[in-house]
Amino acid sequence: MNPTQRPRGVLAPVVTPFAADLRPDAERLVRHCRWLLGPGVGLAVFGTNSEANSLTLPEKLALLDALIAAGIPPERMMPGTGCCAFPDTVELTRRAVQHGCAGVLMLPPFYYKGVPDDGLFATYAEVIERVGDERLRIYLYHIPPVSHVSISLALIERLLARYPGTIAGIKDSSGDWNNTRAMLERFQPRGFDVFAGSETFLLATLRDGGAGCISATANVNPAAIAALAREWQSPDADARQAALDAVRAAFQKFPMIPALKAVVAHFSGDDAWGTVRPPLIALTAEQRRQLVNALEALRFSMPGLVDDATQHASERGRQNRTLSSPSF
Repeated sequence: MNPTQRPRGVLAPVVTPFAADLRPDAERLVRHCRWLLGPGVGLAVFGTNSEANSLTLPEKLALLDALIAAGIPPERMMPGTGCCAFPDTVELTRRAVQHGCAGVLMLPPFYYKGVPDDGLFATYAEVIERVGDERLRIYLYHIPPVSHVSISLALIERLLARYPGTIAGIKDSSGDWNNTRAMLERFQPRGFDVFAGSETFLLATLRDGGAGCISATANVNPAAIAALAREWQSPDADARQAALDAVRAAFQKFPMIPALKAVVAHFSGDDAWGTVRPPLIALTAEQRRQLVNALEALRFSMPGLVDDATQHASERGRQNRTLSSPSF
């Protein structure tokens, strides 16, 4: 990790493609990451919308290695490494550090509810001490609507006091702007980077000195979200925010992860993208039709995605023909 290059702007919790047998599809993941990097979006692989908690530790390690091997720049990556078992968190975090990732996004252990701050502090402390690398930069992941485990302001204060060079920031997916604003007011002046958990709060976060957002819909609307992050002081910033909100609202009428994948499948022409791992269920044909119609009414598109998919299909076809041709 490079401590001089702190992530800012927009990151996507990159959706994880699966093959027909439900194994992770590293090739499709690499292609999607490259498409996201084009307009300037960073990669929070293994986030909530990556179906990270439906992936095993060996699968995550293999996917991270595959992304690096494919030339995805580690300085643009913030992998999600928080697991219920802290030794798993240590192993995945250590691998991210070794690869030079810009930081890691770390859930608290989330199975046991009602644990005190002392227990959460002990978890983060064990990870930091066991990784034992000064390059480590942790971005806490606060998502109580899903995890039902909160990262309190008091816990952040305590972690910053003990590990000021390592605790770098937070993704606040509470959905509570007052909580995000409290983090900004209390910790941002001390170099603690606050990312909103949705582009809905992107403009407000940037105006209050925040770092940006880590948002599900950055998977499908990266250029527009990244443009607002770069040009948030422009006269039309509020209109741009309203346009982002309209797209977000279309997705929020459906289960988010299946909806994201259905839209990638539609605009890429690659139906394999619609596959989700149990216990999630893909959108029905009618749901997909409703979502696509709503997006097209907003003149939504995913430029470059279909070209990339077509090129890959052509390359794969040529490879298959070569492999099946007799050798002389």
